[in-house]
Amino acid sequence: MIQPEPAAAQPPAPQPAAPPPVAQTPECHDDICITCSDTAVAVTIARLLPDGLALVDTEAGQEEVSVALVTAGVGDTILVHAGEAIAVVPG
Repeated sequence: MIQPEPAAAQPPAPQPAAPPPVAQTPECHDDICITCSDTAVAVTIARLLPDGLALVDTEAGQEEVSVALVTAGVGDTILVHAGEAIAVVPG
């Protein structure tokens, strides 16, 4: 008598895909957060530096920012957001 062959193992049923991860809102610890604030600060250029940078006068003292996106010179007032000049304020 012929014995039936054992049934081949069935692959496991596909599992439903996991839901996509939920984006979390960054937690801010400073007065101004570059990831969740649209604040631009008006500052005056004190000195132009190499590589599209400038030294600017702020309320907290001098800081280095990028002026690569604008055409500005010493004495100009610029709007800076996240360390990048985004506009020259008409004088």
